[in-house]
Amino acid sequence: MILIILTGRILMKRLPISAATVAIVAIAMLAGCAKRPNSIAPAAIPMEAYTQMECNVLEGQLAAERANLAALSSAQNDAATGDAFMVFMVGLPLVSAAGGDKEGLVAVSKGKVQAMESAKLRNGC
Repeated sequence: MILIILTGRILMKRLPISAATVAIVAIAMLAGCAKRPNSIAPAAIPMEAYTQMECNVLEGQLAAERANLAALSSAQNDAATGDAFMVFMVGLPLVSAAGGDKEGLVAVSKGKVQAMESAKLRNGC
């Protein structure tokens, strides 16, 4: 509805909205939503960054990065859930807009874990 103020009076006028318009607006709103961690691809991290490490150091770093990935994935899940809720309530993915989206950090962490796991195999750890 559009409100038109004329000489102190408010008139309400309905505009025709097609189903296609509603669908386009819904897609545009959802496009800004945070992704679930399992749908985020890992960043390309070369395993060569880790092949020079001794096995015990590599194991320690891998354990720390897995813990970091778990924490980031939890935060990303919270952001995705918050965005879904906010889109339902307000019509906008406000959690992502407020900096809650950790997609880039999740991708880098996944890439590091993959690179370290590959380095472990290559080093025979």
